[in-house]
Amino acid sequence: MIHHRWDISPSEAIALQGRLAALVRVEPLVGEVHTVVGTDCAFMDGRKRIIAVAVLCDAKSMEVLTSVREIRRCGFPYVSGLLSFREAPAMIAAVRKLPRRLDLLMCDGQGLAHPRGLGLACHVGLWLDLPVIGVAKSRLCGQHRGPGARRGCRAQLRHNGNVVGAVVRTRTNVKSLYISVGHRVTLNESVRWTLKACRGVRLPEPSRRAHQYVSRAKTE
Repeated sequence: MIHHRWDISPSEAIALQGRLAALVRVEPLVGEVHTVVGTDCAFMDGRKRIIAVAVLCDAKSMEVLTSVREIRRCGFPYVSGLLSFREAPAMIAAVRKLPRRLDLLMCDGQGLAHPRGLGLACHVGLWLDLPVIGVAKSRLCGQHRGPGARRGCRAQLRHNGNVVGAVVRTRTNVKSLYISVGHRVTLNESVRWTLKACRGVRLPEPSRRAHQYVSRAKTE
């Protein structure tokens, strides 16, 4: 578990990312996974405020058990590659509001598939000291070949010669997702749990529900 100030400059944030990236642990999940949480964020009031949602699901059925939200002022400017300094505080606060224990977190963003190896999923995982998977809809860095068209096909995502994630087809003939380790989980486990949580649609159910809830909450 880490702690640091959030009110820092972009240059300080970049330097901090380099130090925190070395703390990310790629390791097998410990114990059984009973609950999976999906998170998502959206901006309001001309991007002056951010709303984060955390949705707790049963790991076997993927049914929603409960959901919470957190609204905060945006305290960090938009800078490419520094998304976690803008979104993580609200997301962490939302996860901490959950009344039940969570075993695995699916974060709407990159994990190790980041130019400096510290995407949103890594940052949240380190702060909460929880297993986290980065589930992103688009690529931030790296190169890959196209995976096969059928559900379950995957391709390696490489950056600077290292495998930083997987490009995974979660639904046949539908655009792939970019899956990467956030913290305390392996890449194979990340892909397996993402596919397990996808119920005939592109996004894993916890992430899909979080996206629905945050979109609804934004308009309330």
